[in-house]
Amino acid sequence: MDTDGIKEQNIIPAEVIEKKVQGRKGTKPKPKCVIKPNFPAIKAKRTMGGRSEFRRIRVPAHRYTPLREQWQNIMDPVVEHMRLQIRFNPKTRSVELKTSEHTEDAGALQKAADFVQAFCMGFEVQDAVALLRLDDLYIDSFEVKDVKALSGDHLSRAIGRIAGQDGKTRHAIENATRTRVVVADQRIHILGSFANIRVARDAICNLILGAPPGKVYNQMKNVARRMNERF
Repeated sequence: MDTDGIKEQNIIPAEVIEKKVQGRKGTKPKPKCVIKPNFPAIKAKRTMGGRSEFRRIRVPAHRYTPLREQWQNIMDPVVEHMRLQIRFNPKTRSVELKTSEHTEDAGALQKAADFVQAFCMGFEVQDAVALLRLDDLYIDSFEVKDVKALSGDHLSRAIGRIAGQDGKTRHAIENATRTRVVVADQRIHILGSFANIRVARDAICNLILGAPPGKVYNQMKNVARRMNERF
């Protein structure tokens, strides 16, 4: 190719081209400033279209006196922390819960209902109130006959093995699995996390089936230790 006819003023030096290329690589477009919207929390009443939600929890006859004695301790967290309305209806023998204009949490009514229901099952107030504060707590209920068909003295002995002398076996299960256990006649109620409830339930089922308490306790401690090492 003949380059004799090209004028010198039309020739761009290589240094100028390199500077332009480096300048383009070095300059990056500035990111746009994205402002996140800050919406206020939707109150529970708005989720129901402005209507109030309502729950009624039946109180067993044997829990009337404890409910009367612990009413202030039950009412305070429901009203102050959950922002709900609560009352005891003597005609229906039940505790009634209702949302108000101050209720902020949409799940507050269900939490309060679980809290009152746990107390009616036989749990202490200081144990049941954990249902209001933690989201990963549950209650599992079953009957002795669901595990093994027993009657008469055999049923009484199975219940006695679960409780133990002066409640020692029940307390040992609670301490090893970090749960709370209530033995209400033939029904067993367990309060705790899902994994801990499973360990406690397996131990109670083994006791119902006739396993020695010492063997059950050792198995339970081993499982609880493995759970602690895992988490």
